[in-house]
Amino acid sequence: MLRIFKLAKTSAIKSRTQAINQLKAVLVSADPQLRESLSGLRNPTLIRRCAQLDTSPPHDAPTVAAYTLALLARRILELTTEIDDLNQQITAILTRHAPTLLQRNGVGPDTAAALLIAAGDNPERLHSEASFAALCGVSPVEASSGKTHRRRLNRGGDRRANSALHTIVLSRLRWDRPTRAYPTRAYLARRLTEGKTRREAIRCLKRYVARELYRLIAPPTEPQRQTPAA
Repeated sequence: MLRIFKLAKTSAIKSRTQAINQLKAVLVSADPQLRESLSGLRNPTLIRRCAQLDTSPPHDAPTVAAYTLALLARRILELTTEIDDLNQQITAILTRHAPTLLQRNGVGPDTAAALLIAAGDNPERLHSEASFAALCGVSPVEASSGKTHRRRLNRGGDRRANSALHTIVLSRLRWDRPTRAYPTRAYLARRLTEGKTRREAIRCLKRYVARELYRLIAPPTEPQRQTPAA
């Protein structure tokens, strides 16, 4: 279910983006008076104003532009409603099956869904947090040569899961507070002073997040039954 909802949401977002681009293209070539009345508006206000334009049968270039703008704006609003509904469905599934995942700093419905889908598609890769990190493409890859010891970024793994971890790290860096138990900015600064590049330091942070979230994603292991003594 989660995969289907996520697929539908991705499709709706792409369609909405396309409709917004089309609306702005039509607005550029619209009648100057209409264009000036809508100039300087932010997207939400612009779309609402366009949706309120007259949709009576067009008869010349200005009315054709207004008619098209209204249709595109209403399509955008419908797609936004659809996306909001899908967000609620995705959040409901996550709340039922992984309630603690959404409570983690920086984790939202999209990133949580991407990680759960990657884990569900590869159950054989969930036997350890190291294998989960490799699945997400955040495990280090040895690239040492001679006396030089270094590790490079992993280009493999599930790229959607990797992107989700990247989004979580950037969110934590943006909203980090000194009072948090694991200060992300301080960790990044320490890694940079050790000589790592920013990309390498971000990879280390993604590896840490993968370790943290693995405990919430992986199914609990069943305790082994003891065989009664003969």
